[in-house]
Amino acid sequence: MDAKDIMTAEVATVAPDTSVREIAALLLERRISATPVLDGAGHLVGIVSEGDLMKRQDIGTAGARSWWLDLVSSSEARAADYVKSHGATARDVMSTSMVTVSPDTPIGKIAEMLEKHHIKRVPVVADGKLVGIVSRADLLRALVAQKEHVTFRQDASDTDLRAAIWSEISAHAGVASQHIHIVVTKGTAHLWGAVTSEAEKRAAEMAAQSVDGVAAVENHLNIIPQSIASAGL
Repeated sequence: MDAKDIMTAEVATVAPDTSVREIAALLLERRISATPVLDGAGHLVGIVSEGDLMKRQDIGTAGARSWWLDLVSSSEARAADYVKSHGATARDVMSTSMVTVSPDTPIGKIAEMLEKHHIKRVPVVADGKLVGIVSRADLLRALVAQKEHVTFRQDASDTDLRAAIWSEISAHAGVASQHIHIVVTKGTAHLWGAVTSEAEKRAAEMAAQSVDGVAAVENHLNIIPQSIASAGL
């Protein structure tokens, strides 16, 4: 799945001269946490989030700056903070340093970007123009949709399934697989042997569940200390 497959295309937007009061009302009315700012040509020029409206002089939340913060910050930064807390329009309070994606960006990459930059949503841009937005909620909906449409192969033999499970566990699950034994009977995978942690036990089970054609997984793995496993016992 890519951004275009899960993005919200009907996005509530504002113009650079939209008032802060109007923006706050829009966020409340639509029950959203941010809104993109578009210029007259439809190009994305910024985004205003709830966080951009939290420190405001007019509602008494701007607060006094610490003297030590004034010492280490530049005059430009102090001026920018003043504009954000006193500004009256989107142009004054919006964030212009934005992370964006294209319609063809894979959703796995989007999830990484949200986590890396500690953001809740990312605009989807094509030729400089906003075409949608992907939020954490959109990613969750994609996860639900994928689970709902899982189909199991009926033509996979137990031997094929065993080989596929072994490959997934040893190559991708991060599990020390030398003490693991796999038996597949009528599509049900039985995991025997030992691993060194609860995390490895769970990862092995999830790896088996992820193989197309596996109907069920019985996890019989034991957890043994690393020192014993290293000794080959």
